[in-house]
Amino acid sequence: MRFSTLMKHPADWMSGKNNEVVITSRIRLARNLSDMPFPGWAKKAERIEAMEQMRTKVEALKVMKNGFSHELSDLEPLQKQVLVERHLISREQAARGQGSAAVVDRGQRLSLMINEEDHLRMQSIRAGLHLREAHALLSKVDAALEKELSFAFDDELGYITACPTNLGTGMRASAMLHLPALVLTEQVGQVLQAVNKIGLAVRGLFGEGTESLGHMFQISNQATLGESEEAIISRLERVISQIVTHETNARQKMLEDDQAQLSDKIGRAYGILKHATIFDSKEAFAHISILRMGAALGFFPQGTMQVCDTMMMDIQPAHLQLHAGAELEPSERDRIRAEILRGRLQTMDAPAISILTNHIVDGGDTTDDLNFDNE
Repeated sequence: MRFSTLMKHPADWMSGKNNEVVITSRIRLARNLSDMPFPGWAKKAERIEAMEQMRTKVEALKVMKNGFSHELSDLEPLQKQVLVERHLISREQAARGQGSAAVVDRGQRLSLMINEEDHLRMQSIRAGLHLREAHALLSKVDAALEKELSFAFDDELGYITACPTNLGTGMRASAMLHLPALVLTEQVGQVLQAVNKIGLAVRGLFGEGTESLGHMFQISNQATLGESEEAIISRLERVISQIVTHETNARQKMLEDDQAQLSDKIGRAYGILKHATIFDSKEAFAHISILRMGAALGFFPQGTMQVCDTMMMDIQPAHLQLHAGAELEPSERDRIRAEILRGRLQTMDAPAISILTNHIVDGGDTTDDLNFDNE
């Protein structure tokens, strides 16, 4: 599959359902070859040799038939940044060159990074809270590759990884959450503080060291040693489910306490997006986030949430420049971003401000009894 073909098709998770709060679930596994130095210590020739050995096996997987496979040095910097924005490769891998490659299935559900920090970083993405589905698919890929490749493994330490924090299972399980109501009601700090206390990590849209945009937060496990994959997933599922309840209750409370103010926020976001001529990323994401929440509350027709997810992807810097066919100065990106959003909003129905919704679960107070147990 060519890069241009990959870009023509939205990722499968972007057309998912039941993802009002949990946008995506992701499982990532780190693996290393037992007989080769880690990528960070390897010489150029060694990296190329390891890449060629792994890439052939990855491409041969049935699930990767007609997929996307490219060495990173063959891609333009803008193309690599687009892959980062689609969460198909990491920012760290985008900075690598010869001896590093990415292999992605047609639905962009599976992405295997070759010679990132580890020899293999394999990830599976699903819409909504479906960590087990993501894990099941990736486990099959992992098992198939382990028959063909010799992975570094120790009976006491588990899978050997470049960073000690990944020792053991080598697994990171994470969920991307949309939490606008908790942010707007100033309760998100309390929730995220409780999450940190039980040893889970909270990051921004693009992982470690990035900020939250559009009221989106990524929550993942930190420990990979001394805990089974099943235990990690079960614990994360319990915590995520509680956060979903708190966010849902916060949305319900906003509806019950002051629907006029909530309607105003949604109406203003719609009006600004439809008519503004300049948008930076942060402001655009914030307004689209409010529309997305409005869609979940029934202010917009079915399918509007998926439109919002697509807009969030298409207005990111690299996607904008790919759309324009040229590198753009920040001011020009802001202008084109607004132009794209105005075009999308022309075909989107105005919010049904008069609607009173009943379909949100009855919740009462939102964060009075935070109890993210670590059992």
